[in-house]
Amino acid sequence: MLLEMRDVVVRYGKATALQGVSMDIPQDEIVTLIGSNGAGKTTTLRAISGLNIPNSGEIRFQGRLINGVEPHEIVRMGIAHVPEGRRVFGPMTVEENLELGAFLRKDRLGMAQDFDRMYESFPRLKERRRQAAGSLSGGEQQMLAIARALMSSPKVLLLDEPSLGLSPILVREVGRIISRINGQGVTVILIEQNARMALRLAHRAYILELGRIILQGNARELADNEAVKKAYLGTA
Repeated sequence: MLLEMRDVVVRYGKATALQGVSMDIPQDEIVTLIGSNGAGKTTTLRAISGLNIPNSGEIRFQGRLINGVEPHEIVRMGIAHVPEGRRVFGPMTVEENLELGAFLRKDRLGMAQDFDRMYESFPRLKERRRQAAGSLSGGEQQMLAIARALMSSPKVLLLDEPSLGLSPILVREVGRIISRINGQGVTVILIEQNARMALRLAHRAYILELGRIILQGNARELADNEAVKKAYLGTA
């Protein structure tokens, strides 16, 4: 198993955000976390990327315990995190943002190849490579945030609400980008407000409620689950 969580508990002061979460993330899959606001989805990603240290439980990546490992070392190991809200460096150019995504890498040839690959995958970014990132549209900033994370050459990509605030056309484009990234051998853990799209893209899904996993399984099967339809898909 590429990534494993076992009985992970995360607290913020007296509030418990994750109450014994266990997950298995296989290599080359898209796994989605579904749940309402406050369910613990973002905290789960932050625990994996080292931004929140679990109070108890274990997180293992390729068999190695990563509890308490510094976030930059987790990036070096092969886990990249695209947080909610894009968080591009506005005054810097598109190209400078991409360079920052590769700041831990030493393989100059591989970096050059990845620059070419990013511009091929995101032609809009190539057109705007000298432009300040803060002047891009919301959709372009989201593409830049994803491309910047991919410049670290990750094995696992954590995506937190990549379609938030985007038009329906751009939401579909983001979905195609996620599928393409996964097809290139990157495992994806996805949080997405558009639960219908997330379940369509994903191989496996976990349903969280108040910091606990209440359902898990094949994403297509969960999309047909009556309780899931009623709670998250607006149908019954």
